[in-house]
Amino acid sequence: MRRLAQGWLAATAALLITGAAGAGTLDTVKQRGSLNCGANGQLPGFGLPDAQGNWTGLDVDLCRAIAAAIFNDGNKVKFVPLTAQVRFTALQTGDVDVLVRNTTWTLSRDTQQGFNATGINYFDGQGFMIRKSLKLNSALELNDAAICVQQGTTTELNLADFFRANRMRLKTVTFATLDESVKAYETNRCDAFTTDASGLYGVRLKLAKPDDHVVLPEIISKEPLGPFVRHGDDQWFDIVKWVHFAMLNAEELNVNRTNVDEQMKSDNPEIKRLLGSENNFGEQLGLTKDWAYRIVKLVGNYGEVFERNVGQGSPLKIARGLNALWNKGGVQYAPPIR
Repeated sequence: MRRLAQGWLAATAALLITGAAGAGTLDTVKQRGSLNCGANGQLPGFGLPDAQGNWTGLDVDLCRAIAAAIFNDGNKVKFVPLTAQVRFTALQTGDVDVLVRNTTWTLSRDTQQGFNATGINYFDGQGFMIRKSLKLNSALELNDAAICVQQGTTTELNLADFFRANRMRLKTVTFATLDESVKAYETNRCDAFTTDASGLYGVRLKLAKPDDHVVLPEIISKEPLGPFVRHGDDQWFDIVKWVHFAMLNAEELNVNRTNVDEQMKSDNPEIKRLLGSENNFGEQLGLTKDWAYRIVKLVGNYGEVFERNVGQGSPLKIARGLNALWNKGGVQYAPPIR
């Protein structure tokens, strides 16, 4: 019995130490004075720096929104470009505070790898891009084709599953980075390139002759993309999660960068709770009462961020589709702030 008790106490102490060690990300970020955000670095519309080092993208703006909520400054972010292979290691070791890099929410990433997905900021699915000269109309015509795919992604598994389920022969050509995969495709080392459909539209823009390539109609998987944080810090998990939810709620309530100051005078109780003129929901997160006001004022609501990065106001011109709000035909839905 004594040994059992000692073992239980040791296990309990280890859990407490682990919890303490994993906690305090918000304090660490505040003390550092900036947010370390794991990003893509190669994907137009989601995470890409220009020649001057200025980052833009849907994921990038979510990082900026987190910084805005904490610091009242959306520029207090250090973007750390990560390949698919090293992204989880960087999060596990603390090199980044949050991973916002077009990453699919899966069971094994929640459990075996020890992360928490904080939500879905883009509903996606895997597709294929081919040259128009191949004159194919369906991915089901890719039997015995060579397919370029990036290593260390769920894309590899989905690709193999699709070909096996349809009794097709597959030749994979794998590369460590997105740029290497795209270059191989463009130089005819493979017949098709596969990744998330949103990524295909971004990749096509980078090709020498974008109009010579077409995205096939099939979507072969569910790819709920979103931010990840480490297990063990519930406060940080809540902050990252509710930053996204605040942006969705702001769009639903028609609170945007242009009118947010005027909306501070609103009598609508939902808007008052969102913007912090009523109750102390921001303080419950460890932030200021005006945390969501800061997000909208400095970055924008979800709709604004979507449109300028991947929507009709961007070169990608991706339709909202599933990423429209729940009351406008999509599935983007945020819990209420109350």
